[in-house]
Amino acid sequence: MSDTLRVTFLGTGTSVGIPVITCACDVCTSDDPRNQRLRASVLLEWEGPDGTARVLIDTATDFRQQALRAGLDRVDAVMYTHSHADHILGLDELRIFNFVYRKAIPLYGDAATVAALRHVFSYAFDPEAIGVPQLELETIGSQLTLFGVRIEAIPLGHGRGTSQAFRVGNFAYATDCNKISDEAAERLQGLDILVLDSLRRKPHRSHFGLQQALAEVERLQPKKTYLTHLSHDLEHAAVEAELPPHVRVAYDQMVLELPLPEDWRCA
Repeated sequence: MSDTLRVTFLGTGTSVGIPVITCACDVCTSDDPRNQRLRASVLLEWEGPDGTARVLIDTATDFRQQALRAGLDRVDAVMYTHSHADHILGLDELRIFNFVYRKAIPLYGDAATVAALRHVFSYAFDPEAIGVPQLELETIGSQLTLFGVRIEAIPLGHGRGTSQAFRVGNFAYATDCNKISDEAAERLQGLDILVLDSLRRKPHRSHFGLQQALAEVERLQPKKTYLTHLSHDLEHAAVEAELPPHVRVAYDQMVLELPLPEDWRCA
C-alpha cells in the first residue's frame, strides 16, 4: 500500500440513516445490503513515515458500529467536514483508542467546527475530568500535512453554512453540500475519484439532489464519481441503472484504492 490511498466507506446514509425508524418503504425494507446505510463517514489509509496512517473523515453518530464492522483497531487523526450532529456525535467513541494507545488523537476542522466541538463536548476538554476522550483540536486553513501527505481543505456551500471537502492526491470527499464555488471547482479539477453528496431526487435547501449532483459531475469532470449521504428516496440498483458508467452509488463497506501521487507526499 506504499503508493496507494485506500478509502473505506464506513457509512453512506443521511442524518437519519437507512432504514429510517418508523418507515416501511421499499428501500427501508430492502434485502439488498447496499440499501442499509449508516451515517456518512470514510476512513482513509496510506503508508506514512511510521507505518500505515488511519485517518477518519468525521465521527458519525454510528461510529462505534462502523468501527466494529470495519475491524478498525487504531485512529491516528480525524478531519471534520462540519459540525452537524450526524458528523460529530460519535466523537466520544474515540476514548477506547486513547485507552489502548495512551496518546491523544488530533482533530482538524475549520474555526467554526473546532468551536462547536469544544462546546458540544466541553467535558472532554476539562483538565480535571477522568475517563474522557483525549483530544487535540487544531484549526486548519486551506491545507494541512498529515503523516507525510498534503491534504487540501476546500470550503463548499451547505445551506446557510459551509462544509469542508478534503482532497488527497486525485481523490476528493465532498459530502453535505449544495454549492461549489468557482474557486472550489478549480481546486477540484483533475480528480480520479470524487465522492459527492446526493441526498435525494429532488433539490434540498442544503444538499445536492440527484440531478444537481450530476450537473456538478459534468462541470468538474472527475474520472469516476461515487454518490453518498443518500436518503431512502434513492434505491441503490434503480439509481445505478439510470446513471452513466462513470457515476456510481457508494455503499457501506465499499473499498476504493487509487494511486497516491508523489507530488502530494511531504518530506
